[in-house]
Amino acid sequence: MVDSLNNKKPLADRIRPETLDDFLGQDEIVGQGKLLRQAIAADKIPSMIFWGPPGSGKTTLAFIIAKQTKAEFIKFSAVTSGLKDLREVVKKSQQNEWQGQRTILFVDEIHRWNKIQQDALLPHVERGLITLIGATTENPSFEVRGALLSRCRVFVLKQLTPQQIVTLLVRAIKDKENGLGNIKLKAPPKILESIAQMSNGDVRTALNVLEYAASLSKEITIDIVKEAFQKSYLLYDKDGDEHYNIISALHKAMRGSDADAALYWLTRMLEAGEDPLYVARRIVRFASEDIGLANSRALEQAVAAYNACHFIGMPECNVILAQAVVYMAKCKKSNELYMAYGKAKKDVEDFGNLPVPLHIRNAPTKLMKELGYGKDYKYSPDFNYQENQDYLPDKLRGRKYFKNL
Repeated sequence: MVDSLNNKKPLADRIRPETLDDFLGQDEIVGQGKLLRQAIAADKIPSMIFWGPPGSGKTTLAFIIAKQTKAEFIKFSAVTSGLKDLREVVKKSQQNEWQGQRTILFVDEIHRWNKIQQDALLPHVERGLITLIGATTENPSFEVRGALLSRCRVFVLKQLTPQQIVTLLVRAIKDKENGLGNIKLKAPPKILESIAQMSNGDVRTALNVLEYAASLSKEITIDIVKEAFQKSYLLYDKDGDEHYNIISALHKAMRGSDADAALYWLTRMLEAGEDPLYVARRIVRFASEDIGLANSRALEQAVAAYNACHFIGMPECNVILAQAVVYMAKCKKSNELYMAYGKAKKDVEDFGNLPVPLHIRNAPTKLMKELGYGKDYKYSPDFNYQENQDYLPDKLRGRKYFKNL
């Protein structure tokens, strides 16, 4: 039995599925009856590019092909391999060809290869000496040479849903041979759902977090999960309490429209030797957080104050900051922008990286147009800016972050 916590091989690699039946997600390209699934089963795969976000299964799918193919499967990373490595692959491929065997080359992060490296691979893919499988998180229309791309099928992988990630986490917890089943890990469903949500569709991240959390305790809590995600917040030096107390007082005095108190706390900071640019940056933030659209010129004043402080420094810039602070205090206030951003942020945290609707995606290449990018988009000027069109992801359709706009 594998000692799962002492095994140097990461959990994500240990429990990597070896067959399509165990592969979760991507039914659009490898589901029952799909052409790629049939090609894999028949060991007749074409050169292809897997394009998808991190942790969506690109490498796993390549490894499944490696397990099922009779061809020699060669893998290397575009980050660490170059022309010298490619020459060795070509040499080996020629030997395989003489012996009647095919060669499959899997290039992870193929977008990292430059023009020269991709051009060196092209003729061997073109004549069939090498069957290429490339994996990339970047749009191949921009990152892969057109001539090479035209000789490959592009398969678009989607990020896994939180439910699918939870399924994989449960599988890892129960697997006694390669997973964490031998340590009797306790991880409530809500904890696993939190890991899945926070991993934003990246299965490897979710499994890495689970493994790290298991190394800390057999009973996983949300605090342990947060530590595993390294979501720690900046802690201030113990001698800096007064510093942050006073900047807080300045901010709250401006928010409360008390110009006298704001000026006092500003003076306390500057006379104590505070960096004027630090104070200026806080004023810039305040201009949008607490004034925002109630007076859009507040941000202009704040940025001008920052630039002026940068030009002349202390002590001459003290009156410039005083002007900015008093102006902010006397301005009409609105935190609507701040609150609206908070609502949008919560949706991002709750729903993860929702896909951009196809009709508002940019489509500068033929491949992207064929995938439906930009289809049925309504150009606003043609409709006198009165078009009826959705701009939010489908799950957030109709969401309103502003009350008055």
